[in-house]
Amino acid sequence: MESDLRSIGELARDSGLSISALRFYDSAGVLAPARVDPRTGYRWYAPGQLADARLLARLRRVGLPLADIRAVLGAAPGSGAAQRLMDEHLRRLEHGLADARRELSLIRRLIDQRENPMATPPAEYRFTVPARELAEALDAVRFAVGGDPELPVLSGVLFDLDGGLLRLVATDRYRIALAEVPVESAVPEEGAVPVAPAASAVVPVALADAVRALLGSAAGVVELALGAGTVHVTVGGHRIEGVALDHDYPDYRPLVRLEPVHRIGLPAAELRAALVSAATSSLPSGPHGAACEVTLLTVDGEGRFAVAAPGADADLAAGALRVAVNRDFLLEALPADAPGQLVLELGGPITPLAVRTADRPGTFSVLMPVRLPA
Repeated sequence: MESDLRSIGELARDSGLSISALRFYDSAGVLAPARVDPRTGYRWYAPGQLADARLLARLRRVGLPLADIRAVLGAAPGSGAAQRLMDEHLRRLEHGLADARRELSLIRRLIDQRENPMATPPAEYRFTVPARELAEALDAVRFAVGGDPELPVLSGVLFDLDGGLLRLVATDRYRIALAEVPVESAVPEEGAVPVAPAASAVVPVALADAVRALLGSAAGVVELALGAGTVHVTVGGHRIEGVALDHDYPDYRPLVRLEPVHRIGLPAAELRAALVSAATSSLPSGPHGAACEVTLLTVDGEGRFAVAAPGADADLAAGALRVAVNRDFLLEALPADAPGQLVLELGGPITPLAVRTADRPGTFSVLMPVRLPA
């Protein structure tokens, strides 16, 4: 009955949402009124919609994205879908809090240096990592180092020390590669600063290449020192040092926390062979403004993955996922000699895709998809 309906003002008062917010969520297809007056356009809501409005208000307070709000309100009772969305959002919030704490630690250090420039010299952090794993990490990220002279910070490899892990990061804006190396111990030298929870340096690519050459096939451990604008690497009695790039590296962490729709496991050699043999389309203006060869990654409604030419769109069933990629970029992201298993993470046609090594989940690459002309 119409007498049981709440006006938009009453629902706003009882739910904690503003009238403008209720109008927005109606237009966004999240919470539509039970009735709209055809003459005045005034919105009326059913009694049962108050619970949804109150839930919506709380979801909004914790910053849940609009698409996830819509999914929570539309989730089938008992499916567990809404709870899974809450778990995913909580993980995002926890990651964000960890990032904020890390940045605040660095900010405090910068403030101390600013306020006490003579009394607070830049700290240098000394630690050791396995030589073989550092070599593998450099190999895993080297291909993604940028070369744009207008973005000199991207012409280096970020060495990011975070507690018990050293992360190596490289990006040219169109792809990003990340590899993790476990920190074994702090060097027990007199006066050495203990391993910091956060320290980083952007290592020029020439210095990174020299470090990789020095490592060769070395076993044992490597001693590194980051801080004070310099980088020192010692392995087997040989020492390399250089000056870090004096630029702030982009915050890479939000870019590598993907929420894929599909995870595809397959042998790396199989993916490489499929990419090499599949037909491609030439895009005259791809990433970097240069021409590139584009291939299509597809996942059908039954989860079957395939590599095809972009012209195969018409042959795919409705609802199949299609992701166009720079074929050469994807080939470069595959591990050298294509050993072992890979995991491809695909989210959508405009969502970054990830390439992971199954036995080393902390080492992976993220590529931006290519927009095909209409």
